[in-house]
Amino acid sequence: MRVIAGKYKSRTLRSLKGQMLRPTSDRLRETLFNIVGPALEGATFVDLYAGTGAVGIEALSRGAQKAFFVERHAPAVALIRRNLESLGIGAEAEILGVDVVRAIERLEARHVHAQFIFLDPPYADDEEYESALDALGESPLVAPGGRVIVEHLRKRKLPERAGDLELARVVEQGDAALSFYRLALAA
Repeated sequence: MRVIAGKYKSRTLRSLKGQMLRPTSDRLRETLFNIVGPALEGATFVDLYAGTGAVGIEALSRGAQKAFFVERHAPAVALIRRNLESLGIGAEAEILGVDVVRAIERLEARHVHAQFIFLDPPYADDEEYESALDALGESPLVAPGGRVIVEHLRKRKLPERAGDLELARVVEQGDAALSFYRLALAA
């Protein structure tokens, strides 16, 4: 696994052995960041279910000002820390080693407003998709004009609405898909 573009282009990232993590493929990450484009410059990026940290690291490589990595599994937290250290990434990255709902609450309490929030729960865990989208749909963490991007199996249909979030776009690639949510316009 490698960083695709930007400041850390072609640098290698480590992963854990076995099936504990399912990193977002290089191809799907490239699609994601081609869609996001220059809007990432200077943005705050939140990588929920961060795993290896590859998505948040790619965001930093492509110009995000700050990235928060949320991962509750201790071996993955240590892996993200190693990947960040190997690239010399410091103050612009922060790891929260707690579950997603608790991390959202902590970031809200700090008045963080993110332009991009990426979530990639375990594909088979329906409850994680639901609880994360519900929490984000009620959260001021999503900045005005911000986007919540969900990676999921292509055959999984996500809700059209989750609180204040509305589904704006779905991009399919192989067996995976990216669903883009935005804040619903006030009626």
